[in-house]
Amino acid sequence: ISAVKFFVVEELRTTRRFLKACNRSIDIDSLHFDVLNEHTQPQEVEAMLAPALQGHDIGVVSEAGCPAVADPGADLVAAAQRKGIEVVPLVGPSSILMSLMASGFNGQSFAFLGYLPIDAAKRTAALRQMERDIRQRRQTQIFIETPYRNNKLVAELAASMPAEMLLCVACDITAPSQSIVTRSLREWKNADYDFGKRPAIFLLYN
Repeated sequence: ISAVKFFVVEELRTTRRFLKACNRSIDIDSLHFDVLNEHTQPQEVEAMLAPALQGHDIGVVSEAGCPAVADPGADLVAAAQRKGIEVVPLVGPSSILMSLMASGFNGQSFAFLGYLPIDAAKRTAALRQMERDIRQRRQTQIFIETPYRNNKLVAELAASMPAEMLLCVACDITAPSQSIVTRSLREWKNADYDFGKRPAIFLLYN
């Protein structure tokens, strides 16, 4: 980290704090940062590789701890691969994998689906497809939701999916408030919970 002068980051402020925590002697103002997030235009990505083409290392820093996995960093890596630039993966905590590890669900076959569709018909179709994949392929289904909709999602799953199906809700992973709980949807339907405004990973299995 101390030797890298060019960074592509998801969030500038937290990256600056992270780098300073790693090495208090780092001169943050001497570093160059490009921001790569959901608002970055595709045509902007390849230009971020200019330092690498000049022989410099580029550090990619993700807010999730595991760059390029469910993360916009994948676009930069794809561009680097096209240009023959060496890519060296360094992993931090991945909420997707850590939630799977703690769920008790199938870790041999699983799918991360990102956000469920908002449209009602498409959302119902997605839930039915997840149910088929769980039953027919024995595949763990992993997905996320906007935090303020977490409670509504749990209630929706408990009302619309088979009662014996298992749901794991993994919140605030690696934080002091971490909570990872697996219950049947029948139990979730009657449970007292509040996952509002907390980053969460949801996993379904049978």
